[in-house]
Amino acid sequence: MARLTPIARRLRREKTDAEARLWRYVKNRQLAGAKFRFQSPLCGHVADFLCEDAKLVVELDGRQHGEMQQADAERTAKMEAAGYTIIRFWNNDVLQNTEGVLMEIETMLGIARN
Repeated sequence: MARLTPIARRLRREKTDAEARLWRYVKNRQLAGAKFRFQSPLCGHVADFLCEDAKLVVELDGRQHGEMQQADAERTAKMEAAGYTIIRFWNNDVLQNTEGVLMEIETMLGIARN
């Protein structure tokens, strides 16, 4: 994990517009009282948004992820094997349908907590 910390810090500093927007809504337990961490090391990777209590990972994908499907699938498999649920959104969805994305995350938090 120590080797991922500098990468996570850099990703926090260089966040995308979509990451900045979603972070604005989920930080400080603003969404359903869930504590999210942003750009957090997990299973040898850096998760975009991590809620450890609900074992939920929210990943935001830009156009580069269309070319990284195999790597994304392997990363998802590792996190799922560790007991996490992963949900993915395109950056465009976050920017154009923020409310819908938040509702879906809130639904997943409810399912994960039960």
